[in-house]
Amino acid sequence: MAALAGEVQVAVAANFAGPFQKIAAEFAAQTGHKAVVATGSTGKFYTQIQQGAPFEVLIAADDETPQKLIAEGLGVKGEAFTYAIGKLVLWSAKPGLVDDQGAVLKKGSFEHLALANPKVAPYGAAGVETLKALGLYEAVAPKIVQGDNIAQAQQFVATGNAELGFVALAQVAPPDKPVVGSYWLVPPKLYTPIQQDAVLLSKGAANPAAKALMAYLRGDAAKAVIKSYGYGL
Repeated sequence: MAALAGEVQVAVAANFAGPFQKIAAEFAAQTGHKAVVATGSTGKFYTQIQQGAPFEVLIAADDETPQKLIAEGLGVKGEAFTYAIGKLVLWSAKPGLVDDQGAVLKKGSFEHLALANPKVAPYGAAGVETLKALGLYEAVAPKIVQGDNIAQAQQFVATGNAELGFVALAQVAPPDKPVVGSYWLVPPKLYTPIQQDAVLLSKGAANPAAKALMAYLRGDAAKAVIKSYGYGL
């Protein structure tokens, strides 16, 4: 196996960093292949891939970006699939601050609300959609602080620079750690479903390790990890 073991360059949406760490470790143990991981926002990865970045697999936070890459000849046709349905939460590092109805948003008794840049990060866009659906966007807009990606938005809340933030359920309720603070699971009807797709990129088309990772992501072991982090399948 060792002689055939290869490496695959993977771009992973920031919301999926935790689960992918586990998946990559299990993938290496099962196949001998090593996933070399970069995490960030889907929109930034899109730009980097257009500019020739060496990524071979993109694990995106949306379904549009993989389709755009395929249409542009940068992704392999027929090699994209939905690996998870994302769940949005309103989170605070403070216990008890966020109630289970999200009423804290209406009260407005907070200075800052963090979210990922909605232009490049699907969870940021979902946060904006939620505020608009609740009729609160105009009131809350001056309090919004933007992170480049969802990991940075979470960091703003974790460090107390923002009392509240829209992040992914996977970030605040991982299966192996207690929940820090308080959160509201945003009803899915308030935002467009976050359908997260993976795509084999053209640079990985001839790499057996890239193909093996795509197959592994579809398998039961990866699905069990994805579910454990609260994603829909």
